[in-house]
Formats: sequence, structure tokens, C-alpha cells
Amino acid sequence: MDSLFDSAAEEAHRGQEPLAVRMRPRSLDEVIGQRHLLGPGTPLRRLVEAEAPMSLFLWGPPGTGKTTLAYVVAGVTRRRFVEVSAVSAGVKEVRAAIEQARRELGMSGRQTVLFVDEVHRFNKAQQDALLPAVENRWVTFIGATTENPFFSVISPLLSRSLLLTLEPLSDDDVRTVLERAVADPRGLDGRVRLTPEATGHLVRLAGGDARRSLTYLEAAALIADGEVTVEVVERAVDKAAVRYDRQGDQHYDVISGFIKSMRGSDADAALHYLARMIEAGEDPRFIARRIMIFASEDVGMADPTCLQVAVAAAQAVELIGLPEGRLNLAQAVIHCALAPKSNAVISAIDAAAADVRRGDIGQVPGHLRDAHYAGARKLGHGKGYKYPHDFEHGLVRQDYIPGTLRDRRYYQPTRHGAEAAFADRWARIRAFLRGVPGEDGKTR
Repeated sequence: MDSLFDSAAEEAHRGQEPLAVRMRPRSLDEVIGQRHLLGPGTPLRRLVEAEAPMSLFLWGPPGTGKTTLAYVVAGVTRRRFVEVSAVSAGVKEVRAAIEQARRELGMSGRQTVLFVDEVHRFNKAQQDALLPAVENRWVTFIGATTENPFFSVISPLLSRSLLLTLEPLSDDDVRTVLERAVADPRGLDGRVRLTPEATGHLVRLAGGDARRSLTYLEAAALIADGEVTVEVVERAVDKAAVRYDRQGDQHYDVISGFIKSMRGSDADAALHYLARMIEAGEDPRFIARRIMIFASEDVGMADPTCLQVAVAAAQAVELIGLPEGRLNLAQAVIHCALAPKSNAVISAIDAAAADVRRGDIGQVPGHLRDAHYAGARKLGHGKGYKYPHDFEHGLVRQDYIPGTLRDRRYYQPTRHGAEAAFADRWARIRAFLRGVPGEDGKTR
């Protein structure tokens, strides 16, 4: 039992807690966002309502409610809450927490929620120390991670746990968090008014992170004279309001400037627009998708590594999120901007698609047709097909494209960057396959 001194100290500290802590939900119904996890009949809600033993991994970006859900589970099921940070704790601290939970369970029958934040930072030995407690259900284990647990958590621990993926909060979710904090007695209790413009600015700055939005709101409220405006927020968090509507003209104008700057090989301009989007709270996954598209549409075979870099940046953003993910995006942007340019890839697929839409498709040559099903051979399917690997250089002269399209040229490479080598190779291969003179006049 807590002493009177402990209770008094807790009561005195309660008013000094950060706004984000004071506004932490007390029930599943108070949690904002994550509807896919908290709706009626979902596994998490069933476990909590049944007060069943459980082991969970909560995977998601910062500020999406991982710690909040752990607190709510402990509160709703009336279990002790013990938090261990993987950043500072070792095997000794983990085992001590587990042993205390076992004693509590044996003496009073009360279960313990053992919450490990940043669990991906635990090494294998530290994670192994958790296994007996999870397997024997001495504790309700909840691990929070911002990194993919399939890469960072040992298989025995992951296989014994329910993995829940949390999503970034939507703009409407963050707006609800702010409005509730302004009005709620646990929060600002109506002492300040938050203007719609300031709300929008805070939503953009938050980038789907509820904790960040409340931290900025609290800082602004401290210097506000009854009203939190955009100017107050700018002074409080030292971030200028970037006029940027993710559904309006600014969204399309900035992304257009971004793409065209990379296409024009101006790395500085491209980085400027990248920074504008990030600072305005644009979804980094949207930015990463645009870079991947650009890598094939505007660079293509002139630098085939460009797509690899763009995909790697997108994967990195998924794994680590912002703010660190901005480094991966910036690297991809610089690579794309400075790469030699070619639009031969998009021109090729557009030309091929145009023929198909016009009905210029022709018949698949008989020797290329599928000959694996019964009766196909009788129809002549596959007859005369020559297996390229049986021939020198892996090339053999035979028709691949439908006869009516034999003279079509879809891929017409440039001489830019690495595509020059592909252009030479394609010219030789095409001349050989078609049996027509190449650019040098020779038939190969």
C-alpha cells in the first residue's frame, strides 16, 4: 500500500506534469485515432474487456499513442504499471521488475503491466530475459517500438505476442486532441482561446504526433494573453507558419516546384521545396512516393541506381520516421537532381500503351504461347521455340513481338549518362533480333 507521504507527493506533482501527460486518456473510448485497433470486436478491445493475460508489441511512429495504450490497458484492467526504458535499463533491471511482479502476483494476486519503451534497443540477451515472464504470464508485457519488430525483436518473443501496428494520427485526430486539451479541466481548462488559424498551424507542425501538438500548445499557452494565435505559436516554438494546405493550391504548387527543380538538376531548389513540405507537415511517405516515380520517369536508364536510392529512402522513412527520415529523403533528392536525365522509360511505356488502346495488339507468336496444359501441343503452341540460354551470348534470332508491330520502336534511349551504354546494346540486340541493319549499317 502506498504511504500517505507517497499520495501527497503524487498529488502535488500532478499539477506540474506536462500537458501531454495530464491529457493521457483513461479509457479506450477516450483514445483518439487507431480506430482499427480499438473498434468493437477488435482483438485488443476483447483482451482488455476480458482482462485476459496478454503480451503485446505496439509498433508505430512517435506520438501515435503507444505509451498511452499501455497506460490505458493497465488502468482499465486495474493492474500495476511498471515502465522500463530500453535506452537506460539492462538485464538486471528487467529481472528485478519481473521478480517484483512475481512477488506481487503471489502475495496479492494483482497482475503487473511491464511496459518496455524503445524495446528494439534491447539486445538479444536483454530480450531473452523477458521470455520466461511472457511465457509463464508473470506479467502483461507491452513493448513499444518505432522500428520494424520483425528486424529488431527476437522470434521467440515476437511469436508469443500480439503485434499491433499504430498509424500516424490524421489532421482531424490531432485537431480533436488540441480542442480537448484546451477545454478539459485536466488540460488548460478554457483559460485560453485557440484560434482556427493557430489550430491549423499546430496540426501542421505536429505531423501526426499528438504529443508534439500538445507540447507546442502548452508552450504557446504559457506566453499567450488569453488567446493563442499563429503569431503566438511562432514565438513559442520558433517555427514560422508555412502557408501550405495539403488539399489546396499550395500542396500542388510546392510539389510541382519540387519535381521540376529535380528535373532541372537544381539540387538547392529541390532541397528548398523538400524542406517546405517537411516543415509544413506533409506526409513523408507521399514525398518518398513522388521521388520514386521521378526516378523512373525523369532519370530512368540514364542512372539505374537512382530508383534503388529512391526505394531505399522510402523504406528508411517507413522504418525510422521523421525527423531523422528527412536525411534519407534529402539524400535521394540530391541523387535524383544531379543524375543525368532521360524520359525514355515513360515515353516507351506510353507509346506501347497507345498502340494497345488503339487495338494494335496482334497475336502472340505461336512459338511463345503457353504449352504446359493438355492439348496445347496439338494446337502448335510452343512449337519451334528456341531457348536463349542454349545459344551463345544468351541470344537467338526469333520473333517475340506480334508480327503487325515488328517495326514499332517503343524504347528509344538517349545518350545521357549510363543510358548511352544501354542504347548501344539495345541497338545491337534489336538489329540481331529483327534481322535488319543496325545504326552502323551492318546486319548481325
